[in-house]
Amino acid sequence: MEQKIAVLDYGMGNLRSVSKALEHVAPDAEVRVTDDHEWIRAADRVVFPGQGAARDCMAAIGQHHLNREVREAMKSKPFLGICMGLQVLLTFSEENAGTELLGIFPGQVMRFAADMPGDNGMPLKIPHMGWSRVRQSHSHPLWEGIADEARFYFVHSYHVVPEDSSLVAATTDYGIEFVSAISSGNLFAVQFHPEKSADAGLRLLKNFVNWKPE
Repeated sequence: MEQKIAVLDYGMGNLRSVSKALEHVAPDAEVRVTDDHEWIRAADRVVFPGQGAARDCMAAIGQHHLNREVREAMKSKPFLGICMGLQVLLTFSEENAGTELLGIFPGQVMRFAADMPGDNGMPLKIPHMGWSRVRQSHSHPLWEGIADEARFYFVHSYHVVPEDSSLVAATTDYGIEFVSAISSGNLFAVQFHPEKSADAGLRLLKNFVNWKPE
C-alpha cells in the first residue's frame, strides 16, 4: 500500500521544491501539497515547510485553520519541520517586535547579532545564506548515511534556542554555535533546507520517508 505524504500548504514556503524532492526519493508515494484537514489526518507522514516572517507564518496557519492539525500530526505520525517549520514550534520569536508561536517546545527564536565577526574579522552577513556544516549531536535514524558535519543549505536570520537541551539533534557554527535541528519522539525539525541540499538533503528526506519511530 502506497504511503501518503502531506506537505502542509498554508500559503508560505518552498512547497513545490519540497514536494518534488519527496517525489524523487519516494516515487511510489502519493505526495500532496494540501491544507485539506481530512487528507492531512489520513496521511502517513506530514512535512511542515516554511519561510518568511514569523508573524505572517502564524497568521497564515490560523487562516488555513491548521493549528490543530499540526499539533495532532506531531503526536500521531512521523513529522518533519523545515526552516520556519522548526521555528514556529517554540514559544516566542523576537521577530516583528515579538511574536507568539505554537509553543510546542519551551524556548525562543532569536536574531543573529549584527556584529558577529567572521574568520576575516569582518562582520558576518545576515541573513545566514549558503552552505554550512551540520554537527550531529547524537545518532538518529534521519542521520543514517549522512556524514557528520556534512554541508546543508541555509537561508535565515533567526535561530532557535530551546530550553530543553535534550531536544538538540544538531548544531551549526555561524558566528556562534546555534541549534540547527531538533528531535523528539516522532518529530524531527531542521533549520536548513534539505530540498536544496543536494545528496545529503535528499538522503535526509529519504530517511524520513522510511522512518518508523518507536
